[in-house]
Amino acid sequence: MTTTPTRRTNGVDTETLFATIDAVRQQPELARFQFRATTRWLDGTWNRTTIGGFHGAGGEQAREQEFDVEADHPVVLVGADRAPTPAEHLLQALGSCLTSGLANIAAARGIELHEATARVEGDIDLRGILGIDDSVRNGFQAIRVTFHVAGDANPEDLARLVDQARRRSAVYDVVSNAVPVQVDVATA
Repeated sequence: MTTTPTRRTNGVDTETLFATIDAVRQQPELARFQFRATTRWLDGTWNRTTIGGFHGAGGEQAREQEFDVEADHPVVLVGADRAPTPAEHLLQALGSCLTSGLANIAAARGIELHEATARVEGDIDLRGILGIDDSVRNGFQAIRVTFHVAGDANPEDLARLVDQARRRSAVYDVVSNAVPVQVDVATA
C-alpha cells in the first residue's frame, strides 16, 4: 500500500486547510462553533478552568483529553501567584490567536516562516477594578502587539501576513469590538 505524504508548510497541513475552507463554502452551517469552558474557584483568587468538548463542524466534538488552565493574582494583588492573572491569559489568547493565524496564512500562501514572535503588552489602571475612580475603566486602557517575523518573503509580504492575521483573528475581534456578554446566576 502506498501513502501520499501530507504536504506541510510551517507545520500546517495545507491540503486539509484548503479542504476545510472548501467544505465550509459549500456547507456554511459547518462554520457554526460553540466553545465552552468551566471555571471553578479553588482558594482566594486562584481558580481552575477546564476546557473539553465543543460543538462544531455540524456536531458535538470530543477531545482526547480535557485541558486545565489555572489563574491567580500575584501576591501584590492579594493572590498567591500560583498562575498567570486572567488579564495575562487574555494577552496570551490574543498573541496565540494572531500567531496561529499568521502560520496558517503564511502556509496557505506558500511562505516558509523561520521565526514568528508576538510580544503583547497591556496597560491597566487598578483604580477602576478597585472601585477607587469610576472614571477609570476596569480593563486594559491599551494593548500593543509587536511581531518579529522572518521568513522566505520580503518584509512587505511578511507585514501583509500579520495584517491578514489581525483581520481574521477571532480574539482580536473580541477585544476590539463590543461583544454581548450575558452573566446569569444560579444559587445552590
